Amino acid sequence: MDKRRITRWHVFGWIFLVFLLIYAVTPLLWMLITSFKSQFAALQYPPDLYPKNPTTEQYVRLLSPQNDVGRQFLRYLLNSIMVSTVTTILGVAVAVPAAYAFSRFRFPGRKALFFSVLFRNMFPAVVFLMPLFIMMRWMGLVNTYSSLVITYLTFGLPLSIWLLKGFYDNIPVQLEQAARIDGCTRFQAFYLIVMPLSAPGIIATAIYSFITAWNEYVYALTFLNDDQKLTLPVGLQRFFTEYATNWPGLMAASFIMSVPVVAMFLILQKYFVRALTEGAVKA
Repeated sequence: MDKRRITRWHVFGWIFLVFLLIYAVTPLLWMLITSFKSQFAALQYPPDLYPKNPTTEQYVRLLSPQNDVGRQFLRYLLNSIMVSTVTTILGVAVAVPAAYAFSRFRFPGRKALFFSVLFRNMFPAVVFLMPLFIMMRWMGLVNTYSSLVITYLTFGLPLSIWLLKGFYDNIPVQLEQAARIDGCTRFQAFYLIVMPLSAPGIIATAIYSFITAWNEYVYALTFLNDDQKLTLPVGLQRFFTEYATNWPGLMAASFIMSVPVVAMFLILQKYFVRALTEGAVKA
């Protein structure tokens, strides 16, 4: 009886996972199918489940710098890559020493300060939109990439620090002590011993920082007003016009935008999952 009950739950579990997979993949599949349709076929009702005359016209148009649409799209793509890369590098550079300090050093107010770092995550990001805009305008950073990088760091660092601290807590301090006995300084012990062991956590932090910056829309729309400086999420709205929408072009651009994030996660997912499991310890 118990064996049949376990088997039944396994079957229900697999059915539920398959349902979730279909639910997640269907919009992506429909986006890809629409990107290969013509404008007329995309507006046809009832819609075709697959394009009868597939075309790569939209992809060629977007990735070709010889036309205005291609130049604009590639510019937005370059802007997003630059902002996301800088945010990722700075986020890791700040989160790694901060998390290590919270994990290894004992000082008055340590726990209160650590949980105060997470306090910002209690509020939705849009709550800080106007205060940050006023601050950026006062600092003369409106319409600059620096405003986006600083904002994305503000939102990404709390979770990055929390994630890495849990990872460092799982690395035995005795390994560093042994390195110190062998003549290493604290920095050398950290660089030679702790850093390699915490590589999965650092990679997961980098993935999180990159995805956060890559997909952000509201702050990029608010802080940037120069068309040449827009990031890709904001640039996609150029496919919407007053009288018509280029749905195949929009779907093609959206698919191209999703490729770097999906590819990065598929390649590095084992590090991300390991960091989440090993880093999920009590602070």
